[in-house]
Amino acid sequence: MTESFTTTFTVERTPEEVSAAISKPQVWWNQLIEGKAETVGDEFGFDMPGVHRTRIRVAELAPGWRVVWHVLENHFSFVNDQDEWVGTDIVYDIAGSEDGTTVTLTHVGLLPQHECYEVCSGAWAHHLNAGLRAMLTGGDPAPMTAEQAAATAREFANQ
Repeated sequence: MTESFTTTFTVERTPEEVSAAISKPQVWWNQLIEGKAETVGDEFGFDMPGVHRTRIRVAELAPGWRVVWHVLENHFSFVNDQDEWVGTDIVYDIAGSEDGTTVTLTHVGLLPQHECYEVCSGAWAHHLNAGLRAMLTGGDPAPMTAEQAAATAREFANQ
């Protein structure tokens, strides 16, 4: 059986604080994000010209428990199969305990046999740790900036 990409971390924040942070992806994931991710039905996305373009809808929002984003559109410049993300779900399961709040991200449908798996799983790990986790632990979140997007596009163009 093939497993979708999953990663987990725990922070000393309430489940409600974690949910609120997840709903601000432009703060922790990518500054190029346009749109909102605060209520069910909200849509957001970004365009990193020459690298990655995506459109996502908030499919489920149960504050303090679960957030589900559904990928509507996606394009990667570095894969042949442009449907690898389309129709997948990015699921944040949130569980509070006396040890803190555990966040488990599962990108349902991001599978090891996919061409983008290595790059995408590494990017998720980076954005969750350097972005979301940093934001929740009082650090300085490091979302993708326009300058970084441009540098990444140049890097992919030179490959």
